[in-house]
Amino acid sequence: MVAADEIADYFDRLWPLNRSLTGDGVRESLRILAELVPIEHTEVPSGASVFDWIVPPEWNVREAYVVTPRGDRILDFRENNLHLLGYSTSFEGKVTRGELEDHLYSLPAQPTAIPYVTSYYEPRWGFCLSQEQRDGLEDGDYRVVVDAEHRQGSLTIGEIYLPGETEREVLFSTYLCHPSLANNELSGPLVTAFLAREVSRMPQRRLSYRFVFVPETIGSLCLLHLRGEHLLKHLAAGYVVTCVGTDTPFTLKRSRRHASLADRAAVSVLRSARQGFIDLDFFPDGGSDERQYCSPGFNLPVASVMRAMYGTYPEYHTSLDNRDLISFSALSETVDLYSDIVAVLEANGSFQNLSPFGEPQLGRRGLYPTLGTAEATQETSATMWLLNMSDGEHDLLQVSEQSGHSVALLRTLADRCVASGLLDALPVP
Repeated sequence: MVAADEIADYFDRLWPLNRSLTGDGVRESLRILAELVPIEHTEVPSGASVFDWIVPPEWNVREAYVVTPRGDRILDFRENNLHLLGYSTSFEGKVTRGELEDHLYSLPAQPTAIPYVTSYYEPRWGFCLSQEQRDGLEDGDYRVVVDAEHRQGSLTIGEIYLPGETEREVLFSTYLCHPSLANNELSGPLVTAFLAREVSRMPQRRLSYRFVFVPETIGSLCLLHLRGEHLLKHLAAGYVVTCVGTDTPFTLKRSRRHASLADRAAVSVLRSARQGFIDLDFFPDGGSDERQYCSPGFNLPVASVMRAMYGTYPEYHTSLDNRDLISFSALSETVDLYSDIVAVLEANGSFQNLSPFGEPQLGRRGLYPTLGTAEATQETSATMWLLNMSDGEHDLLQVSEQSGHSVALLRTLADRCVASGLLDALPVP
């Protein structure tokens, strides 16, 4: 198990960085995460056409603040980067309170929260603040300073590729484009990076693994533009890792295929090890990058296992989604859950019964217990299920779903049956 304190240390280093669709904050975040596992960078130039989208200019902020009529400096980007409208254009000048109001964003229903607001594709300047702070603004002239650069730079994709024995691939995708948000931002990259470290330490990998860190929507579209044909050919299962930091039950959002390998592996782990998870069908009206991976042109087997899902908790997209909201023990548990999914994917496989006419004699092959213990009874039951369903059309996950026996036990018994000449392991499709 990954130590919760280690995750917390990385969280604290990443928290103050200004992340957006592009920019130095993204690259610095990737540099820190690369201490866990090396991360390769791919830069997609501003203005590049990506399907129906255009990569926006690169955005970096030097400073942004407002000075009140009394001379107090407020809404300082350096104190809280949520204060600045995401992708705000530069502006410097004096405005009246009435003029300033047209560039302010707050939440009357959550008077203490600073909202997270962006304007990626329409140029405007603005600031975000709590409703309480907004109500306390005095009349008079305000000095506004937004020193932000929009330039022909690039969008950064971070990628970790861990090859296995086959080209069949598992994708873990997370987004790295929000500033100081905890569950809806940093939980995903942290779990993904620590999971990548765990997978990199596996002594043997049957499958290959790709971990990607992209800005939401435009970043996954860029990845698909670069890797889409490869993924269509090789992807066995994938997951979007987001909103995984709260100490709440898990939520599975299934892929568009509903019963893909990714869906079935997640259900197997969630049912056997965690009780009371929420099981949702795929939906395109809202969500994260699974909408791109599961778009009809690709229809990739990509699901998402979350905890407090986006849009379902009141702190979502506000300054209240902070360190106090999440649990580092929950983050560690989430790494373990995804590691268990990896273990199921590694163990899964299909087999052909080489003695399909009637039940083979297990005793003379040393596969039938000589003592009637509970463990022996379970193994005998699992072996009977395994032999009966090993027709080349059912994988171990399907055997597990129907029999109730774990994939891990079935794999152990399948390997014994292969060694005894009863089963033949089929190639990974």
